[in-house]
Amino acid sequence: MQLGLYSFAENTPDPLNGDRLQSPAERLKDLLEEIELADQLGLDFYGLGEHHRPDFVASSPVTILAAAAARTKNIRLSTAVTVLSSDDPIRVYQQFSTLDLLSNGRAEIMAGRGSFIESFPLFGYNLNDYDDLFEEKLAELIEIRKGGKVEWAGSDHTKPIPGIEIYPKPVQDPIPLWIAVGGTPNSVARAAYYGLPLMIAIIGGYPRQFAPLVQFYRETAEKLGKDPKTLPVGISSHGFIAENSQDAIEIAYPSHHAAMARIGRERGWAPGTKEQFVNGSKPEGAYFMGSPQEVIDKILMQHEWFKHDRFGLQLSVGTVPHDKVMKAIELFGTVVKPAIDKALG
Repeated sequence: MQLGLYSFAENTPDPLNGDRLQSPAERLKDLLEEIELADQLGLDFYGLGEHHRPDFVASSPVTILAAAAARTKNIRLSTAVTVLSSDDPIRVYQQFSTLDLLSNGRAEIMAGRGSFIESFPLFGYNLNDYDDLFEEKLAELIEIRKGGKVEWAGSDHTKPIPGIEIYPKPVQDPIPLWIAVGGTPNSVARAAYYGLPLMIAIIGGYPRQFAPLVQFYRETAEKLGKDPKTLPVGISSHGFIAENSQDAIEIAYPSHHAAMARIGRERGWAPGTKEQFVNGSKPEGAYFMGSPQEVIDKILMQHEWFKHDRFGLQLSVGTVPHDKVMKAIELFGTVVKPAIDKALG
């Protein structure tokens, strides 16, 4: 199983440091150090989310990943996600092809519809077209990704490409393209229809309930004439690692609570409680909060349910002190990954 990390590059007040707020430049400096350490410790991939809000600094994740490419050797570099609905598939392909060249074949596109909506009015798109935009632009990107002269007839939300070759060409042919979903069956079916790897974000509830969704993906792909064994499945979740479970919870909870409460106010959710957070950190819960052994046990337990090929841990929902994030990465790379490699081969 591949193990890696994700970040949304939060830049919010740090509750463990007197609500100190970093400058965007300082936050990016820390982020690159975190990616560099993940590479040095042999983690398999790093994903960076695209957001267009004041509480995140990665509105242009490929730019940050290009900087990381110059400082790393082996780790795969991905978005988490590229909001394809409000982007131009031609520019997405060109940007990731350039990243692939800079990293010598380590770039990946992870496309999704996005759980935040700020990019739609920013780039002049109508939220009523939310689903159609993603469907049409994904089809165009898949056509571009095939290489050669691109013949694209255009659609309601895309323009024609009249037999034009698009440059530069990536090292990988084709450049990997994953579909990220939050649990919507239609999105899972879309990934199966196109024969693309699937990443499922499980950030709440009971993860075992997602097992039928994974099975649905594989069965749908098989019915469409595709070999499910060639279609990787990934799971991503919130979590934090410390020497013991109590430390992990005490470090992660303040920032996690602040971040989720802020988003909840925008979306009409009731604020969560510490008791709910602790319950979510238990073996059957969605959070990977705990000691290295607890995280190992949960990854292996979920592998029995999903038989997935990739696991991504989103350290720090909200802002956690940089030194504690670095320690969590160290534990993930030096304790968790070797144990998972030994157990699963």
